[in-house]
Amino acid sequence: MDNKQPSFTEKEVNPLTSLDQWEDAVLERYPTPESIATSKSADEYRNYDTPERDTVREFYRLNHTYQTYDFVQQKRADFLQFNKKEMPVWDAFNFLNELVDDSDPDTDLDQFQHLLQTSEAIRNDGHPDWMVLTGLMHDMGKVLCLFGEPQWAVVGDTFPVGAPYSDKVVYPEYFRNNPDYQNTAYQEGTGVYQQGCGLRNVHMSWGHDEYVYQMMKDHLPESGLYMLRYHSFYAWHREGAYDYLLDDHDREMLKWVKLFNPYDLYSKNPVPPDWNKLRPYYEDLVAKYLPATLKF
Repeated sequence: MDNKQPSFTEKEVNPLTSLDQWEDAVLERYPTPESIATSKSADEYRNYDTPERDTVREFYRLNHTYQTYDFVQQKRADFLQFNKKEMPVWDAFNFLNELVDDSDPDTDLDQFQHLLQTSEAIRNDGHPDWMVLTGLMHDMGKVLCLFGEPQWAVVGDTFPVGAPYSDKVVYPEYFRNNPDYQNTAYQEGTGVYQQGCGLRNVHMSWGHDEYVYQMMKDHLPESGLYMLRYHSFYAWHREGAYDYLLDDHDREMLKWVKLFNPYDLYSKNPVPPDWNKLRPYYEDLVAKYLPATLKF
């Protein structure tokens, strides 16, 4: 089987003006509680003139066309060896900051400051320190773009591959372009999976969620790992789709995924965190849970 990735134009690699633009559409679909949006009301976030932006549609057209079962296996084999780079976590944050987003309407802060705001919102609500660290690390997987991955293979709503496509996934009409759409082994019954097999046995579309989960799986409690691995799986945790794949443990863990998402989406604030004051706490927190260096 030929798994060679097609050649893409620059617009096909980077259809969005920013990595976070796909979240803009998420927030339009799923308004979240005001309590976390401290700097302005929730309806002021992600304020674009056009609610249905062509760039987002094009992003999902590419995502739904090229995220095949074989594509996911190829990316797992390539990136889950974690042999691209090794560095201390603080150097990794500097590496991530090469993805500074100049077009985000909600913040002009760098990626690290966004992660700090997420983790600080979690911390201020009195959640356990492992969840604070989860907030700090949740977007680390976006470094995939710095390794040459197209945006649609880094961000975006995630979905199972090798299983029938749900109409609860955003822009489901674009799945008709995917070669797997014609594969009855994937599209009939429960696809390649057994009823109730559990999400841990399901391959999700490739992106930063799965990548950072695999990076952190030996360092965080399972509740935090569910937050990392499935926070973009909106068809499940917001729409209730793919229930036939779940086991009882997934249903128990769902509450943690639901708890995490508002902190990610609504914690942005134009006032940057005071790193000088926060640094001792986060240095101790990172040292408590993580090794001296991380492999990418």
